[in-house]
Amino acid sequence: MKRIFPLSVLAASAVILSACGFTPIYGQTGEGAIGGQLAQIAVSTPDDRLGYRLREQLEDAFGRNPALPVQYRLQTEVEQSRLPLGRRIDDTATRYQLTVTAKWSLTPVAGGEPIKGERTTTTTYASADQPYAAIAAQQDGEDRAAADLARLIRMDLMRVLAAR
Repeated sequence: MKRIFPLSVLAASAVILSACGFTPIYGQTGEGAIGGQLAQIAVSTPDDRLGYRLREQLEDAFGRNPALPVQYRLQTEVEQSRLPLGRRIDDTATRYQLTVTAKWSLTPVAGGEPIKGERTTTTTYASADQPYAAIAAQQDGEDRAAADLARLIRMDLMRVLAAR
């Protein structure tokens, strides 16, 4: 009896949700599924290391499928700033705050008004005395910022595409 009740509640919930027109936003198949639309977005980013990492993260987040025709073009502009935090006795920074802003524009290939947005993320990383360690720490901060921006932009686009 303890097993039958939860299963019957689950079955009843499935019937009710299917009747109300509920569509999961993360669905990958079906007419107008958001996941399928994301897979048809071609991404363009600045031609630098941070732009490359952002494009890579966005294509992974969208599940870009080169076999599908492109329905949208996403153009991004990226700006970053670095602020030193904390000071050592020799007046060098112990940490840096990296702020990255991405302005994006989603344009339908078939024509139409572009949808624009902007997202900003901030991350910190430690400064190191050794040059290689300092470069590696900065690149790690950029990678984390690109991953966070890709997540934020993906959520914006899912909201926009779901409203269409």
